[in-house]
Amino acid sequence: MKKILVANRGEIAIRVMKTAQKMGIKTVAVYSTIDRNAPHVKFADEAVWIGESPSNQSYLLGNKIIEVAKALNVDAIHPGYGFLSENAEFAQEAERNGIIFIGPKAKAIEIMGSKLAAKDAVMKYNIPMVPGVDHAIIDIDEAKKTATTIGFPILIKASAGGGGKGMRVVEKESDFESQMNRAISEAVAAFGDGSVFIEKYVASSRHIEIQIMADSHGNVLYLFERECSIQRRHQKVIEEAPSCVLSPETRKKMGEAAVLVAKSCDYLGAGTVEFLYDENDNFYFLEMNTRLQVEHPVTELISGVDLVEMQIRVARGEALAIKQEDLEIKGHAMELRVYAEDPMNDFLPSVGHLDVYQLPVGEGIRVDNGFEQGMDIPIYYDPMLAKLITYGETREEAIQLMVKAIDGYKIEGVHTTLPFGKFVFEHEAFLSGHFDTNFVKKFYNADMLKNLMEQEAEIAALIALKQYFEDQKIIRLPN
Repeated sequence: MKKILVANRGEIAIRVMKTAQKMGIKTVAVYSTIDRNAPHVKFADEAVWIGESPSNQSYLLGNKIIEVAKALNVDAIHPGYGFLSENAEFAQEAERNGIIFIGPKAKAIEIMGSKLAAKDAVMKYNIPMVPGVDHAIIDIDEAKKTATTIGFPILIKASAGGGGKGMRVVEKESDFESQMNRAISEAVAAFGDGSVFIEKYVASSRHIEIQIMADSHGNVLYLFERECSIQRRHQKVIEEAPSCVLSPETRKKMGEAAVLVAKSCDYLGAGTVEFLYDENDNFYFLEMNTRLQVEHPVTELISGVDLVEMQIRVARGEALAIKQEDLEIKGHAMELRVYAEDPMNDFLPSVGHLDVYQLPVGEGIRVDNGFEQGMDIPIYYDPMLAKLITYGETREEAIQLMVKAIDGYKIEGVHTTLPFGKFVFEHEAFLSGHFDTNFVKKFYNADMLKNLMEQEAEIAALIALKQYFEDQKIIRLPN
């Protein structure tokens, strides 16, 4: 494998290219009109324009990307995450053209891409599932009967869904019909498929996922868990590894269950098996993501492996070089997704110009970044600017480093999730580990964050004023 095309943009494109470069592999970037001067374009060995700014005219054009790959004698395509990363047709088309797709085979993507097909495949292995229906529903009367049988609160989920789209929690029967209609219309708009399914809503649950890696020689590893319970609109904002609530016994059980999920679809490469975990130490299979996850750095830091390198090696047919017993957890890692969103206005996207953009530096601080000072935030894509990651020997150390790193991250021109991150990392519920997926609903509101930011600004002003008077004293000292 001498040349890889990265079919993505931003921080994940650069992340993949860094590992490829380390392995002596040339890289090709693809870019849209608005990304022509983006850092990932400058970082690659070669770069090709593939279309206009909207993703359906550029990054989602699978055939165009394959044409570029063929023209430049590319050996493999790495899809990153988002865009075409879970598109079975794209994976198949690449293989048909003699290009290695750095990811699972199309069949595994298809099975795990449908939450219902995934449940069906996994059921044979006696892995615990959340109570619910095992078929798609579009008829509202049938759905209402099912919901009543399961018992409220229930969760409506798009079968083809992800990223919190087409998902609705329904607390009581009177709200069911309107929420069902909204879930179906969201699912149609986002995925072109209005089928949904219903399952019991597990209150006070945590969202815990297991990283797996599988080769083509029948070996499957689990690289421990990530805690992903701090979410807004069912989407993750903060992740950590390991979880502070799992016992070694539960970790082993979940890891072994994740390996069985991978085996159920003859999996290849990096994947993530997601579970709900309740206060009684029960866990339930949710879904499998058939790609590298946004939050993969925290796993890399605690396990000491490069997941992208492992992806590339298994894609070119190598057997995994390590065994399960070789893996151990060392230290603790935290990640904050730095989104261009306004946490004081319901996390709505904040489009603008990066007047100031300076990254924090220091031991134990890692920033997977895709932007530079002076750039505009495009309206066409996910608003994530970067991922801020910290690593320490203990959870407490990783948290303290994160607060320091947030303070050292200077952004002006757009609103970001940095103040929200600081709010979470300093909150007693998070510090104590007593939180679940309802953290934002229970503990967060914009007024609290505003008051906190005003207090910090006041303290900063007082410190600056004190320093000013100290400096004046020095200046006035007689010779």
